[in-house]
Amino acid sequence: MAGDQLKVLNALDVAKTQWYHFTAIIIAGMGFFTDAYDLFCISLVTKLLGRIYYHVDGSKKPGTLPPNVSAAVNGVALCGTLAGQLFFGWLGDKLGRKRVYGLTLMLMCLSSIASGLSFGKEPKTVMATLCFFRFWLGFGIGGDYPLSATIMSEYANKKTRGAFIAAVFAMQGFGILAGGIFAIIISSAFNARFNAPAYEVDPIASTPPQADYVWRIILMVGAIPALLTFYSRMKMPETARYTALVAKNTKQAAADMSKVLNVDIEAEQPNVEQKKSYGLFSKEFLRRHGLHLLGTTSTWFLLDIAFYSQNLFQKDIFSAIGWIPPAKTMNATQEVFRIARAQTLIALCSTVPGYWFTVALIDRIGRFAIQILGFFMMTVFMFALAFPYNHWTHPDHRIGFVVLYSLTFLFANFGPNATTFVVPAEIFPARLRSTCHGISAASGKLGAIIGAFGFLYLAQNQDKAKADAGYPAGIGVKNSLIVLGVVNFLGLMFTFLVPESKGKSLEEMTGENEDMAETGMDRSASYNNRTGPVV
Repeated sequence: MAGDQLKVLNALDVAKTQWYHFTAIIIAGMGFFTDAYDLFCISLVTKLLGRIYYHVDGSKKPGTLPPNVSAAVNGVALCGTLAGQLFFGWLGDKLGRKRVYGLTLMLMCLSSIASGLSFGKEPKTVMATLCFFRFWLGFGIGGDYPLSATIMSEYANKKTRGAFIAAVFAMQGFGILAGGIFAIIISSAFNARFNAPAYEVDPIASTPPQADYVWRIILMVGAIPALLTFYSRMKMPETARYTALVAKNTKQAAADMSKVLNVDIEAEQPNVEQKKSYGLFSKEFLRRHGLHLLGTTSTWFLLDIAFYSQNLFQKDIFSAIGWIPPAKTMNATQEVFRIARAQTLIALCSTVPGYWFTVALIDRIGRFAIQILGFFMMTVFMFALAFPYNHWTHPDHRIGFVVLYSLTFLFANFGPNATTFVVPAEIFPARLRSTCHGISAASGKLGAIIGAFGFLYLAQNQDKAKADAGYPAGIGVKNSLIVLGVVNFLGLMFTFLVPESKGKSLEEMTGENEDMAETGMDRSASYNNRTGPVV
């Protein structure tokens, strides 16, 4: 229905892939690179924080963070991300994508640097300031989700739009990878310069004072790639869809995109007559997009429960295959090195390939097929891990457990972890697109909090005496895996609420072209009648 579109929007839809597309991917992707680096690198240094600040004299094992402190340090950024997704998603529709985009990046970078500068003489004060800055770090990261997805979807052509949005999200894989590689480099350098004995040899000397710099440097470096793109992010023009459809400045939209596409685009004059448009909480939105929003929020919520629960099993897997020896046999920086090496290998073997399989295939086989396949394979592999769990715990069978575990998260990334990010940026009207993406993403982060912390308690041994120190009895790992299999199956079922958007224009997906056809007004006027600000 290109004939019913404004010329500037049709020009974007049919544009050939050009350099500006890749520039937009890099600018938006660097934000996600920093997002992933900052959110995941904390897991590389939590053991080190325990050794430094919670050492117990006479203990046979190195100090560890108490359960409540560990939950706070790891989870506060997720809480901030949830809040940021809702707030900046709404603000992106209210003020414009570009005006808010630079703010989220600066908030991320400043909070990332401040996290490494956490201060205090007592462990409680250091952890409190670290949590404070990581909340605001998460708040900025949260804003990047709806804004990056919306900007990329509104810049892209309809033929390769899915791949472009997925490529932005796939930069997360490189962020995780970079965090692991940098932690390997820093820990190796400090270990070579300040060589310390293992904990079992000398508990005090195993954690040299200089180790306090290691975690701070690792946390702060994540800000650098994003800072390098700040100027470019601020120079990006506002998206034509926001300028034309929400701000109602078709002349400016045409001028901006003429420069971007290097073609002359005629500015169309909208009719002054305006028609009231429906809002987020209206019956009309519920009728048109209610099931769509339920589909995007529920699938992202269920996916993140399973995806973030992987932390439950990593320590057992890494120890089982010898990647991480007992903590007492290492000094502080050696432990950081071993954990970083293990996570880097996991990222290299399953996380990064999964993302880029999606980029390569999303516009060939479609979002729906990839999401269905991903949830189905995750369900199969979770049940394959769960029901014969006692078989997998035998030393001779643990390599098989690792293979199935890796395949589960390969199909999470070549599956719903990518598509749940892409689809909400395509199926909602321009004036509500960022808001609805933010709501969907926030639902996912709520699932992440449940997956990361609810299952941490749930997966504890049913015998309290065998549970981890400080935790109550749970339902056990086997039963937790069964629950996660059911969660993945529910995600598969809720996917049927989400429409396929492959090869369609954004206006065709949102029903805005149909609105134009229903009115007897001219093309430009009818379009703007259905996409003006909510009144």
